[in-house]
Amino acid sequence: MKEAAMDMGIERRSRAALSRLMEPQDAAGLALVQAAGAVDALRIATGQLSAGPELEREITALLSDGGSGTSWAGMAASLKRWHPRIPDLAPERDLATMARLGGRLIIPSDELWPVQLADLGIQEPICLWWRGQEQPLPGAATSIALVGSRDSTSYGAAVTGDLAYSLAQRGFTVVSGGAYGIDAHAHRAALAGASGAVPTIAVMAGGVDRFYPSGNEDLLRAVSNQGAVLAEVPPGSAPTRYRFLQRNRIIAALSAVTVVVEARWRSGALNTAHHAETLGRAVGAVPGSVHSANSAGCHRLLRDGGAVCVTDAAEVAELAGPSGSALPDARHGQAAVQDGLTLEDLILLDALPLRSVTSVEKLSVVAGLAQESVRAGLGRLGLLGLAVSERGGWKRGRATG
Repeated sequence: MKEAAMDMGIERRSRAALSRLMEPQDAAGLALVQAAGAVDALRIATGQLSAGPELEREITALLSDGGSGTSWAGMAASLKRWHPRIPDLAPERDLATMARLGGRLIIPSDELWPVQLADLGIQEPICLWWRGQEQPLPGAATSIALVGSRDSTSYGAAVTGDLAYSLAQRGFTVVSGGAYGIDAHAHRAALAGASGAVPTIAVMAGGVDRFYPSGNEDLLRAVSNQGAVLAEVPPGSAPTRYRFLQRNRIIAALSAVTVVVEARWRSGALNTAHHAETLGRAVGAVPGSVHSANSAGCHRLLRDGGAVCVTDAAEVAELAGPSGSALPDARHGQAAVQDGLTLEDLILLDALPLRSVTSVEKLSVVAGLAQESVRAGLGRLGLLGLAVSERGGWKRGRATG
């Protein structure tokens, strides 16, 4: 038992070191790990052990099967590429950093490892650095990726909020990338609608010791407190453009469905959708105005047949499990009249006083909504008996209890 724990410790440290030595999706490195195991792979990569011709042939075969065989120049070239990073290897330091942050490193042999990542084959991450509570991560069947433009429009923000909030209410985990725009709206609304243990997961392009971008620091801190923040690169790693593209495969692999809410013609969100297609996962796209450049990528996915048109959470949930078998169990108990409200209407309902009446102008300030949105929302709430108009003002209706 003690010996097994020691072996696991060596395996964990080796994978921690390899994640700093090799870039994400380094095909030769991943093939080396698969062929030799993490411990010997590290020894070979750092020059402590030589790779014989038989191992080179095995790596060549693995790369050929994975479609990367033609781009591999041999082990000598790979060793030369990894050599400059050897002096920076300090796995004990990186593991101590994660422990100090209340996080951990998980590896494929751990019980907490998301089994759906095995669908990536040779591109499965070497390890995952995890900031958040220690709890089982959800399977693919109850995880939905919501991705899109960083420069989202008000339309994209509203649609993302409605989708993420409603999916979280249904018990789904919303997976995204922690960036500005659609990602941020998805995480924020999922936290607001949380009904499961892990309402949302942020997959980062840089180290999880620093929340990036800095403008989302408070949001990402909330995600780590209530959900999980993951990265395949170690603490201190910079979020480079290449790493943003590589982390997209993890977002897609974690989820049963990838939904692109808003995306320009050449958007990184389309890269995530491509990974999902490659894995045989469902892809959804939200339609937008034909005049909006922010929806051009979504329309491209729909036109090319790579995505299904989705307009609400029910349609997304259906993609996750067409037979209904993959949907979370229905929650029992008496339904509340406010169930099913959009995020904006729920915020407006919370802002309405119980006894005294208030004006549209004051509601706009309290709810943080435009006055026209308040008026439209009051009309909808009024039809449901959740808001009533008295003496030129508004208050909660009796239907709210």
